[in-house]
Amino acid sequence: MARRPKPTESEPTTRLAHFADLVRETVPPLHRGGIPFVAAPAAVAVLGRKHGWIRTPATVAALATAAFFRHPHRVPPNVPGVVVAPADGQVALVDHAAPPAELGLPATPRPRVSIFLSIFDVHVQRIPVAGTVEAVEYRPGTFVSADLPEASEANERNSMLIRADDGAEIAVVQIAGLIARRIVCDVRPSDAVTLGDTYGLIRFGSRVDVYFPEGTTPLVAVGQRAVGAETVLAHLK
Repeated sequence: MARRPKPTESEPTTRLAHFADLVRETVPPLHRGGIPFVAAPAAVAVLGRKHGWIRTPATVAALATAAFFRHPHRVPPNVPGVVVAPADGQVALVDHAAPPAELGLPATPRPRVSIFLSIFDVHVQRIPVAGTVEAVEYRPGTFVSADLPEASEANERNSMLIRADDGAEIAVVQIAGLIARRIVCDVRPSDAVTLGDTYGLIRFGSRVDVYFPEGTTPLVAVGQRAVGAETVLAHLK
């Protein structure tokens, strides 16, 4: 990861402060939703520090959990009318499908891009388009593997409808996966949202679907890696 250059007028820093800056810019911060999950094994590692058979697995568990809940800084494109990826992961589907019925949209199939998040991907979700949240609807369901097409309809999900600044409607759906058991969504209807801001989290494997207005042409292909808040999925007309 390249280090961001400091403005020439910045005050000089000590070597220790400079090293601390490098660490902050290289090691992603932890999403607040992961703090309890990291704190528990970390506490066990501290309490059992005199016993390797306790300390080692607890430390590994704490580090692995911290990696799962990492929350890296992202810079959205400064281009009007773009829809960016709401999550890191692999593009699993680029097709047409009816949006979730609970959002009240017409059942006519519309362009859809599905991003599959493995347990190794960043699991926070980002706002794909600037605008206003029109609806947020949760629906319980099953927990089949999120990389299967039927997961969009069968699995537990949280659907959000955003009205973009130009009036276009974008639906974003957080879908639980095979071992996911908790969907977090921090926005509510009538909230104004900014492109690229973090709005949610799915714990331990998942998928995120984006539904576009009819006539939109997705700019990504199946198998492509998407970077949340940065990869452009489509341009709105």
